[in-house]
Amino acid sequence: MLPWKRVLRPLAALALTIAVAAVPAATARASTAPSSGWNDYSCQPSAAHPRPVVLVHGTFGNSVDNWLGLAPYLKDRGYCVYSLDYGQLPGVPLFYGLGPIDKSAAQLSAFVDKVLTSTGAAKADLVGHSQGGMMPRYYLKFLGGAAKVNALVGLAPDNHGTDLNGLTNLLPYFPGAEDLLKATTPGLADQISGSDFLTKLNAGGDTVPGVHYTVIATKYDEVATPWRDQYLSGSDVHNVLLQDLCPLDLSEHVAIGLLDRIAFHEVANALDPAHAKATSCASVFS
Repeated sequence: MLPWKRVLRPLAALALTIAVAAVPAATARASTAPSSGWNDYSCQPSAAHPRPVVLVHGTFGNSVDNWLGLAPYLKDRGYCVYSLDYGQLPGVPLFYGLGPIDKSAAQLSAFVDKVLTSTGAAKADLVGHSQGGMMPRYYLKFLGGAAKVNALVGLAPDNHGTDLNGLTNLLPYFPGAEDLLKATTPGLADQISGSDFLTKLNAGGDTVPGVHYTVIATKYDEVATPWRDQYLSGSDVHNVLLQDLCPLDLSEHVAIGLLDRIAFHEVANALDPAHAKATSCASVFS
């Protein structure tokens, strides 16, 4: 008998992710994001926050919906904030992060260059959710991004892939399923634990010198599983479990990037460690 609970739980999470991405704001693109929130190319970084922040959405996400909570949160704290769409597939509107991840990293590279040119900053900080917290590591490691990035903050990043609560272990029982996945949605195939992409990404170490890494995870994650595989190893890595900061935090994979102000507070700490304030359950009111 198939383990139905284990099968249905990640599928439900996937459906929720798609639903989040499908709200009306999905018709907007990065260029039309609210100027009061982000993607304001007239913004000039302040002395207090000298680096622009680039937000990198997750699989099935886009540059607007994924950041309706965090972008204004950071903008209100004085940051110049930007977001991009990446990983588009031909003929598939609204849902992004589905193309080959190495190609998505190249799109991120071009976008960071655009932001740095606009702001005059020497380096940017990157904050990503899910795939968006993992994909930039390819940019840092293979596309010269380490010279242009100060910090990478990942919210529930699948740094070492995902087994979707064991669902991917069923692929061998469906002949041709894995090949179909690679052919139609390579960005999904690249994220499966043990994929060729992840083997290359993690070979020789998780990090590159000169970049500060933060991983913020939740033990209730039902998509990037097992959640401990989100953590990075390296000399300049700060791995954080939300429930160690606030045991009452029940956020799962989608909520941690969309609306969790406790996670947002820890993002702000990672972007400005010199002025970090302890994160707790009370941070939801900060």
